[in-house]
Amino acid sequence: MTPEARDAELTATQAPQGPTPGELWKITLGELDEKMGVKIVEESVERVVATMPVEGNRQSFGLLHGGASLAVGEAVGSWAAVIHASTLGKTAVGVDVSATHHRSARTGVITITATPIHLGGTLTTHEVLITNDAGQRLCSMRITNLLLAPRA
Repeated sequence: MTPEARDAELTATQAPQGPTPGELWKITLGELDEKMGVKIVEESVERVVATMPVEGNRQSFGLLHGGASLAVGEAVGSWAAVIHASTLGKTAVGVDVSATHHRSARTGVITITATPIHLGGTLTTHEVLITNDAGQRLCSMRITNLLLAPRA
């Protein structure tokens, strides 16, 4: 498959509806975000910050579920990418995410902060840090998103 055909297929099958050109995209929570109790604190091209309670997002040993950390971290990093993409009249789809868990939490609220490493016209990469109430790092993530023209 040629790169052009692949891009056309991606655009036709995977690209979410983007913002109106010239309009800065505003975060809208999805069903999983709502079930996890995610709250948006700040949203801009420079930084996206959200919070999430540990309660309701724990695994069977009573610790914050690593999958919950990955899900919320990917969401926040993707939102940051879409906000940047909206400045270009584009939208974003995730292509890579990696995470390192440093410590866990049993209670409280975690804070998830995405900041750009690279804001390009085709790709974005964001660092996503997850911290506990005491400001201790629980998880470090890196997410890369592909920027696409929105579907018609």
